[in-house]
Amino acid sequence: MSQNQRTEFAPKVAIIGRPNVGKSTLFNIITETRKAVVKNQAGVTRDIMIEPVDIWGKQFDLIDTGGITEAGDIFSKLIKEQVSEFLHSVDYIIAVMDGRAGLIPEDRDIIRVAKQTGKPFLLVINKVDSAQDEEMAKTDFYEFGVDIISAAFEQRRGIGQILEWVVDQIPEQKFTYDKGMKIAIVGKPNVGKSSICNRILGVNRMMVSDIAGTTIDAVDSPFIYNEKNYTLVDTAGLRKSRRREEDLEIISAFKSQESIRRADLILLMIDGTQGPSDQDARIMQSILEDHKGVIVVANKSDIGGAEIPEYRKTFREQCERVFHFFTDVHIVFTSAKSGQGIDDLFEMIEKVSEQINFRIPTREMNDFFFETIRKTPAPVWGTTNVKFYYVTQTYQRPPAFIAFANHPDGVTNSYRRFLIKHIKEKWDLHGLPIRIFCMKSRRGANIEE
Repeated sequence: MSQNQRTEFAPKVAIIGRPNVGKSTLFNIITETRKAVVKNQAGVTRDIMIEPVDIWGKQFDLIDTGGITEAGDIFSKLIKEQVSEFLHSVDYIIAVMDGRAGLIPEDRDIIRVAKQTGKPFLLVINKVDSAQDEEMAKTDFYEFGVDIISAAFEQRRGIGQILEWVVDQIPEQKFTYDKGMKIAIVGKPNVGKSSICNRILGVNRMMVSDIAGTTIDAVDSPFIYNEKNYTLVDTAGLRKSRRREEDLEIISAFKSQESIRRADLILLMIDGTQGPSDQDARIMQSILEDHKGVIVVANKSDIGGAEIPEYRKTFREQCERVFHFFTDVHIVFTSAKSGQGIDDLFEMIEKVSEQINFRIPTREMNDFFFETIRKTPAPVWGTTNVKFYYVTQTYQRPPAFIAFANHPDGVTNSYRRFLIKHIKEKWDLHGLPIRIFCMKSRRGANIEE
């Protein structure tokens, strides 16, 4: 994505530090969320998480980063590279240290990285459990000549001082947070979700490696594309339950499900070289149960097109077979690596956005509805024909409808599918999980305008 397709929404305040010093705890307290995973295990936060905050009339984006460490494992190296690179794009930095451990060599490296950015930064000494210990805890850090605050996040001590420092840094300015459509990216591990997220955002925000399970958080990222606001959520890969052996995978599964529930549109990403699987079918069923708009994104299509004869036709046929319960789902072919298909993806996102928000005038809906049911004999409930009196669209998104009838229990699933098919054809709503609810009504209910 080109730079002119992205907009900075507000000043950015990044929280940095070694693993397990309390960064995510501070993030959760200030944002009043539980989005950052908090666990007594080093390296839990692997992605950069961003949340808009409004404190005392000042608005900013608060950023939680992965713990910086000199450990030799691949995750530690990725985190250090990722955070160091990302800090040059923020406005202010809060460096969190562990007051119980005191100053250690890795802390010096973190302070050096913060100073090299040239951005204002605050040094926070966490885990200082009593006011009597404050000066002793600060002593080791005075040599750096920066603002220092002692705190105990678990006791909520020092939070007010931290917020006061941030507010003093931010100039007076009005910011708005019209996030637009919220899009969640879901799928099995290691199909390219973080890579395509990075491609869309144009910045290395999500960690990318070939190790399944790299992303454990659901990360919200506001951005603008073609002058329209969106918020992108990159989620952890969804695995089969019996393979969720580690605590972090269990936490990640819950956060992925939460992301689906609060999103407006879901991108179900599939490795195009492998095609959809039974696990993808279960994810699709979960999306439909939550009544969400969905687009299937066939990633790695540059490889698939080169290796698989009639690749796109083959993939579509696989989707019809695996998603037999939702055969008209929208499909877009992309390559996160090359950027192929990103424009096509956003054309589809805009189309589905219009479909999701589409409303049909009540009288027009009823005229169509009664013309349609004349084409097929009405269901029978016992010995009585089911009669429809009135239909209206609800305020749910994607579109859903309530049909009032004398015997709503007699409206079979097959008859609902018949009605939904005709609704989709009439108003070009293909690819949406449309619902029709039936309720009992007195005969002759009035049709509203």
